[in-house]
Amino acid sequence: MLVFHTLPSPRPPRSVLQPVDPNARSKVRRLEARQRRHKHRLIAAGALLALIAAGVIGGVIATHIDRHKPVRAAAHAVPKPQPKGLQPRPLPDEVRGVHVTMALAGIPGKLDQYIAMKNSGLNAIELDVKDENGDVGFPASVPLAHEVGSAKRYYNAEQAVAKVHAAGLYLIGRIVTFEDPLLSAGAPSFAIRRTDGSRWLNNGGLGWTNPYDKRGGKYNVDIAEQAAKLGFDEIQFDYVRFPSDGDLSQIVYPGAHTQPMGWTIPMFLKYARSRLKPLGVRLSVDVFGLSATRDLGIAQFPRRIAPFVDTIYPMVYPSHYVSGEYNIIDPDSRPGTTVAYSLRDFRAKVHGRKTMLVPWLQDFSLGRAYTLADVQDQIQAARLEHVKGFMLWNAAGVYTVKALSTKPF
Repeated sequence: MLVFHTLPSPRPPRSVLQPVDPNARSKVRRLEARQRRHKHRLIAAGALLALIAAGVIGGVIATHIDRHKPVRAAAHAVPKPQPKGLQPRPLPDEVRGVHVTMALAGIPGKLDQYIAMKNSGLNAIELDVKDENGDVGFPASVPLAHEVGSAKRYYNAEQAVAKVHAAGLYLIGRIVTFEDPLLSAGAPSFAIRRTDGSRWLNNGGLGWTNPYDKRGGKYNVDIAEQAAKLGFDEIQFDYVRFPSDGDLSQIVYPGAHTQPMGWTIPMFLKYARSRLKPLGVRLSVDVFGLSATRDLGIAQFPRRIAPFVDTIYPMVYPSHYVSGEYNIIDPDSRPGTTVAYSLRDFRAKVHGRKTMLVPWLQDFSLGRAYTLADVQDQIQAARLEHVKGFMLWNAAGVYTVKALSTKPF
């Protein structure tokens, strides 16, 4: 392989590299100085642009990725105080109450008589806001109530609330929900129908509204909202279920039923809670005494209801249990035992929930005469099951006052 070597060209003499003109040297130095200044400016500008770019990128990351305000703005930001929601009145350590109808509350001096039971241990009163007949106890400002004629003047709600609270008592407003003869007759499209298209009636000749129809639910919550604003401490929905008596085979529920029957009641209570809780009231519901023991076909499932209410009130009236229930030959003859077994099932169903249990106890005679001992037996059984108290029920409003002062064992 032949390799050719190329000799380097001789470097020109130094004099050739220097300017010939004596003034040219200063020109070169000025040119070099200008070039250096220009270079420094370019470097400085580049650094400034880099800093600006870094700031822009950081701002984008902070505001669009981390969703925070710029650090300087955040450092001076003062958090706004969050408004506190209305809080309900304190609940008694042990609820000891009675039910009062709107008719009784309308009798001059009668409410005062119930309030006077405070001296015997009473600390709560449940007063009808809307009853089984569909009547509303006071002229609530709900247009539909006036259209169907349900807004009555049984009692002055403002005065009733003031009296009860002045005595230091807890006030519960009862609202009978889906059994509603007035609404089902006055607004037929709300009603449960028969197969022939006529209005369905239960064994007592009373009409019901369709639990699937959200308009009926809204009507009841509208009334509940009025009671809450007037100062009732708790709203208690009764008859919040599907019908249990009458010719059930003839029932037709108009409209589409996109929601399963077993979830209709819980979803109504969820809706009621969304509207009533901001008003600072507690929410509760009455249920059948056997609803925790088995499915009664009325869509009352305590486990499903519990998340949406503060308290469940089981109606554990011993006279309503048939022979053999809980392996008791005659449940009505053993009121305390019957109440205990029923409440045990309820405790199991709401286990793990904050929902409280307050049973309705029997203070009336049905089949046999009830005595003070019978009422006391139920009260002691309820206490042994560690519930939040008890309520006494008597549709006539006549109570065994001495039972309220029953001391624990």
